[in-house]
Order: sequence, then C-alpha cells, then structure tokens
Amino acid sequence: MLGGKRRPPQKADKIVDHHLCVVKNVVAKHPGHPLVLTGKSVGSRVNCMIASSDGVNVSAVICLGYPSKSTSLVPRDHVAIASRAPWMCSQGNKDGLCPLDKLELTRKKMTCQNELHVVDGGDHSFKISQRYQK
Repeated sequence: MLGGKRRPPQKADKIVDHHLCVVKNVVAKHPGHPLVLTGKSVGSRVNCMIASSDGVNVSAVICLGYPSKSTSLVPRDHVAIASRAPWMCSQGNKDGLCPLDKLELTRKKMTCQNELHVVDGGDHSFKISQRYQK
C-alpha cells in the first residue's frame, strides 16, 4: 500500500528475482538453519517459485491465501505443483481466487507433502462476514 491507496501487487514473475536474492543472502548469513518461507497471496506464489528453483534448499512453504487463479480466471496451479518443499496452505472457503475444489485437485498433483487448513467463512484475506458469523 502506497500513500494509503490499495493497489494490486506487482506480477509475481517481476518480484521473484529480488526475493530469491534476499533468500540466498539470508541462507548465506545463517548456514545450516532451516528455511521456511511464508507469504500471503502473491507472496505465497513467489515463495513456491523460489522453493522450486535450483540452488535453494527450502525446508517448508507456508501459503496464506494462495491465489490458484488470477482475477482474469487464468489458472496458476502449476506454481504450487512444481514446489518440492513440504507445503501448507491456509485458505478461506469463501475465497474467490482459490476455490477449494480446485485446490484439492492441485494438491493431488503435488509430489511434495502438503496440507490444507480451511478458515470457515473466510475470504481471500480471511475476513468472515458478519452475516456468515450469525
């Protein structure tokens, strides 16, 4: 958020190189420590991309609100499927960017250990409407 205005995040492909550089620097500073990457929405996609890249040993990826499709409905499951690190996702069952039935199909295609935690009534930001709470 810049200047109090909400803007869509940059495209994941544009920020992967920067994050990969940051991750490599952290690993170099702390050799031998486990590396767990956590991200929300596009950050979770970026972390999945990093986890599937060569030269980085990721211990686990935690995705909060994984966007399995774009706002233009283009599927993005290939990024999660390529992840080689154990993968955990927290997802709202009212999230329009990641229908749970599609996410289950994606998880079945993944070769890494994976787990899903569902936030009942949660949207992409895990907000639960007052109507749903009643």
